[in-house]
Amino acid sequence: MKSLSLILSLLIIFSCSNQSLVHQEKENIVYQSEDLIVEKLSDHIYQHISYLKTNDFGKVDCNGLILVDENEAIVLDTPADAESSVELIQFLQNQNIKIKAVVATHFHEDCIGGLDEFHKRNIPSYANEMTIEKLKNESINIPQNGFQKELTLEIGNKKIFLNYFGGGHTQDNIVAYYPDEKILFGGCLIKEVGAGKGNLEDANEAEWPETVANLKEKYPEIQTIIPGHGKRGGTELLDYTINLFKP
Repeated sequence: MKSLSLILSLLIIFSCSNQSLVHQEKENIVYQSEDLIVEKLSDHIYQHISYLKTNDFGKVDCNGLILVDENEAIVLDTPADAESSVELIQFLQNQNIKIKAVVATHFHEDCIGGLDEFHKRNIPSYANEMTIEKLKNESINIPQNGFQKELTLEIGNKKIFLNYFGGGHTQDNIVAYYPDEKILFGGCLIKEVGAGKGNLEDANEAEWPETVANLKEKYPEIQTIIPGHGKRGGTELLDYTINLFKP
């Protein structure tokens, strides 16, 4: 009887905790439509979620990040298409936030799908030089400014570091680190815990574990990680990704 009571008590506690977490996540949402969700993670960080329609994986949720300081913003990856990118731009404009730059973390559609909407508004874009090379024959959504290994961007008094550590999900994939809040936007280089390998069409599986290990060594102080798809977490996402692609 005591065991039954204990089990019931634990179930109630778990249920309440889970409901509290869901409620907290809903409270974080500051914008929501059929195509776009924006969550406020802190005074300086927003996560945007849009949706990519694919033949192999169906409707896929795609994460991006917005870093803000002194009413200036850097957008990491565009929403998946032009329409949801316009929504995001309008949302930030309504908050009196000026978009200083947009960054594409690799050449796939879930990173660059709305890039031209930013260009139409004279917002400069940045990417790995390999990303620009891969997109050079496209008619739209080509990043304007390239770099090789590392680039530092600034908003207000804050710095954001863009880094290339090697191949993984694609050969050109980069990450962005915001040291003031110890948050990493890993993009599709980093998997959520429990995820499968996903789209490997342009992947370098042999290099992937070492690339993430190099990232982990460079920024050992990381606390929060946003993957390209799925739930955010801590450094367990790095370890999971390394182990997922180990030979």
